[in-house]
Amino acid sequence: MQTSAPGTSSASSATGFTLIEMLVVLMIMGLFVGLVSAIVQPDARAVLRLEADRLSELLDLAGAEARLTGKTIAWTADAAGYRFWRAGDKLDWLEIRDGEMLRSRVLPQGVAVSSLLVENMRAQDAMRLEFTPEGSSLAFTVVVSSGAERYAIEGSPIGEVRVVPGTGNATAEIPAR
Repeated sequence: MQTSAPGTSSASSATGFTLIEMLVVLMIMGLFVGLVSAIVQPDARAVLRLEADRLSELLDLAGAEARLTGKTIAWTADAAGYRFWRAGDKLDWLEIRDGEMLRSRVLPQGVAVSSLLVENMRAQDAMRLEFTPEGSSLAFTVVVSSGAERYAIEGSPIGEVRVVPGTGNATAEIPAR
């Protein structure tokens, strides 16, 4: 006895995907991958803002730690990143490696510390700030940039550190280390 409808055979009723169904599935997967990659990879402006905020907080922390420990802390920057130093007992400088917060950092790709101004004067030799136990008495501006975008981290003589968007000179060169 025949179990299929008249005019059809069991061989022609095999299940499968049509070309249109396959194209729709591929298009949906492509849109999904595009959305996920756009969400996962933030734009250059967001990365720059995040790095400016991080550096601002670390500079503020370095000043506070210098006041609390009674030891001078220095910050230096070069083309690749920045690091913190602690004054030793023999007037030497030791890189801070034991602290998780004030460890050396590599800047994200495309982000650079463009310039350092201390009391509105460009740093002559290297990019270096010192935070003394007595507190900072000099105003400073550190400019971080990515392409045409830039942020300035401004420190006041009373110890306040803040991020200001779109200011500073991003064209200055940093000496390589």
